[in-house]
Amino acid sequence: GLRSLSQTMTTEVMIVAGEASGDLHAANLLRAMQRQDSSLVFCGMGGDELAAAGMEILFDASKVAVVGLTEVFSHLGDILAAQRTLRRRLERRPPALLIIVDLPDFNLWLAKKAKGLGIPVFYYIPPQVWAWRSGRVKTIGDRADKVGVILPFEEQFFRQRGVDAQYVGHPLLDSVSVTMTPEDFCTRHGIAPTSRRICLLPGSRRREIACLLPRFLGAARLLQKAVADDLVFLLPLASTVSARDLYANGLAAPGDLDVRIITDERYEVMAASEMAIAASGTVTLELGLLGVPMVVAYRFSPLTYRLGRLLVKLRHFSLINLIADR
Repeated sequence: GLRSLSQTMTTEVMIVAGEASGDLHAANLLRAMQRQDSSLVFCGMGGDELAAAGMEILFDASKVAVVGLTEVFSHLGDILAAQRTLRRRLERRPPALLIIVDLPDFNLWLAKKAKGLGIPVFYYIPPQVWAWRSGRVKTIGDRADKVGVILPFEEQFFRQRGVDAQYVGHPLLDSVSVTMTPEDFCTRHGIAPTSRRICLLPGSRRREIACLLPRFLGAARLLQKAVADDLVFLLPLASTVSARDLYANGLAAPGDLDVRIITDERYEVMAASEMAIAASGTVTLELGLLGVPMVVAYRFSPLTYRLGRLLVKLRHFSLINLIADR
């Protein structure tokens, strides 16, 4: 009796997010919603950030956070398991609202299931359909009741195509800040103040780490050989990967580089760096807001790369250049 009474006093919302930045933005959205209405409870798919915010994790997002057409196949079992788990929860205990965050192919499938059950859908941070696969705009409009976009030009793009979209501001504008000076950061982590500090940001998915980290470390070795200065390479740990993933992809080699894995203080790491080598993605905006110069790179499987060259038609490669249009 007490259990049924407590359920009537709460409203459940399902949130489904994928990789690290989606996990972070969804967690901040969850907290903002709870400040508006303390009776809200949350369940869904996410990572450490959503778990720390108090969401019931039905499936670990790190198991399905993959990128590239060919890379999906190696994780197909986890993807199907996640779909099965979330679909059953929608059917057996329908939430008042489904919030989907990025992860388009997975989330649009789930949104279709929710709409069939009469559950309203809010798409927060939709895919970049203005870059490629613009045919998904109609699918988004059919399956999402409301779309919250975070890039200024996206609202007009969606509205012109009949989608109820609203620009809600980029969440990084609220969250990117530092609490200590670079000097204090170096003291805290035992880094000599005379060293040159370079941030390595090889992505937030295991596949990205496997593809990019060995190349970033190779670039680091070339840099260290080219200069007489002592270089310290700072490697912040994303919430969706573990230190084991890093050591399995190059860090286990003999210590010819001074690499420091930092498990928290993400923005302090960036702000304390003179420059960064970064995977293309949201991290480029974080670095830009902190004023850190960067080299941006990415690596795909050969098939994904060739398909991308055919399908993606953009003036610029990096997100920060797309927003600045220069």
